Amino acid sequence: MIIVVTGASGPAGQAAVRRFTGEGHTVIGVDRSGDHGMPVEQPDQVEGRGDHPVKHDHRQVDLLDFDAVKNLAESIGAEHGRVDGVVHLVGGWRGSKTFAETRLEDWDLLHDLLIRTLQHVTLAFEPLLAASERGRFAIVSAKAAERPTQGGAVYGTAKAASEAWTLAFADALKGTASTANILVVKALVHDGMRAANPEKRFPGFTDVDDLAKAIDGLWDTDVNGTRLDLTHE
Repeated sequence: MIIVVTGASGPAGQAAVRRFTGEGHTVIGVDRSGDHGMPVEQPDQVEGRGDHPVKHDHRQVDLLDFDAVKNLAESIGAEHGRVDGVVHLVGGWRGSKTFAETRLEDWDLLHDLLIRTLQHVTLAFEPLLAASERGRFAIVSAKAAERPTQGGAVYGTAKAASEAWTLAFADALKGTASTANILVVKALVHDGMRAANPEKRFPGFTDVDDLAKAIDGLWDTDVNGTRLDLTHE
């Protein structure tokens, strides 16, 4: 499969890249900058299923630039002829102690990170996903969208808006072989967090590798426009 992972250099993105390349799929990782040792617009050869090398292509694209995102989709379509999945893992968090201390500057930041990038990616890749034989689109949301705290007003609102946009995208994909779904977590945890806080238990958190497994599982179901809750206590 040809799978695009946006936010590929973050912990969740790296887990998704590992998962899909390990299964032999071609992964196109997208970030605003090519850090974390990943080459920019240069393919890595990694060992896939059956020891056949598969390409991990890392692209540097500003997802706030709609023309750049459209060019990315067009170039991937021209190069590979199709897209089988887009996993949108661009994230961010801002909050305050109280509602009165909310900074609207934080809303501006989260609007761009959590909503605007999602809008650009879905609008640009919609033709490729709609034409796919079994395309999948996924975002990660948070329980905060359902029960926002006073200090999490901007974050909860941004997550709720991103869910609404994704559900609208799912409606647009009805009648095709593709789907769009939301995976809900309390928060994510990875090995670096555990190493930095060895005494902390992270109750209810979802490991990034478990998230990647759940995303992979979307190809085993035809559900569309659903919120899949990955939280556990």
